Amino acid sequence: MIKELIIGYLIVINLIGFALMGIDKSKAKKHAWRIPEKTLFLASLLGGSIGTWAGMYVFRHKTKHWYFVVGMPAILILQIVIWIVGSHL
Repeated sequence: MIKELIIGYLIVINLIGFALMGIDKSKAKKHAWRIPEKTLFLASLLGGSIGTWAGMYVFRHKTKHWYFVVGMPAILILQIVIWIVGSHL
């Protein structure tokens, strides 16, 4: 039961992260109010790193900012390590 809840949460947060990248790219093109970068990183830190990372490349958004290019995969790697270590406890 708990495993299914975690998987469901991860699916939702990754969809949110992906959508946030797309929405922010759209807003950037229109010179409209933008989603703060800390919000994009927060979505990633909360488990949406795959979605935000995928959104970066699907929407070609934030790919010239080194802290996104390095930060998003770093967060994903850290989350994978935590998952692996946690599953062996």
